[in-house]
Amino acid sequence: MNWAFLQGLLSGVNKYSTAFGRVWLSIVFLFRVMVFVVAAEKVWGDEQKDFKCNTAQPGCHNVCYDHFFPVSHVRLWALQLIFVTCPSFLVVMHVAYREDRERKNKLKYGDDCHRLYKNVGKKRGGLWWTYVLTLVFKIAVDATFLFLLYRIYEGYDFPSLIKCEQKPCPNKVDCFIARPTEKRIFTIFMVVTSLACILLSTFEILYLVGKRCREYFTTAHHSRHAMETAIATPMGGKRGELVESNTKRLAGKTTPEMPAPSYSIAVA
Repeated sequence: MNWAFLQGLLSGVNKYSTAFGRVWLSIVFLFRVMVFVVAAEKVWGDEQKDFKCNTAQPGCHNVCYDHFFPVSHVRLWALQLIFVTCPSFLVVMHVAYREDRERKNKLKYGDDCHRLYKNVGKKRGGLWWTYVLTLVFKIAVDATFLFLLYRIYEGYDFPSLIKCEQKPCPNKVDCFIARPTEKRIFTIFMVVTSLACILLSTFEILYLVGKRCREYFTTAHHSRHAMETAIATPMGGKRGELVESNTKRLAGKTTPEMPAPSYSIAVA
């Protein structure tokens, strides 16, 4: 499979991702795709040919191999990598949709028209929800494949000896896996990197939700403060006018228009 094509498509996702998303992409390509392409496929090779059983009974070898390895590890990991990277294309497609809307708006109303988006790549509105949903889908895919790997192979270990009692084997047959230690190391490595990607995606969701909540409360606080200021300003002006008018009224009552006669004139 040409993984370079997939890498070229996902390289555009980097400029729309957060710091957690960039680290996630680095882990996917360096520690999952590259290890899978360079080493994992060669380690497994022709698994059925390297699977040996100490019997010459026709069909026993095939039946035992199908029982213990119903799905190839390599093919299962290939499906996992495809499903876990495809959601990132939704973000690129959403940004492309915004750019197309912005272009059509300029063609219709001119270059000086009101922009539909301040920044087409900024995670606001529908793009924010698209980005978060892709993260949830990535977590679900990695968790599902880890569960399938554990469920199908009854753990992440590769025993050196396998006891097989499937028909048409005549009795309990000993079967041996080629390079079990090497396969065990690569399996654990792929499981650990999948868990790391799950943690990074979880942290990214928490970061995005926390950032959105902080912006919401900050905007609400500023709006409430501006409203209180707008309400207090006219009330303060009216209150000042009322005090000034009352002061003038009282001054008018206490200050007579004509001076009072003196005491001697009043007695006379």
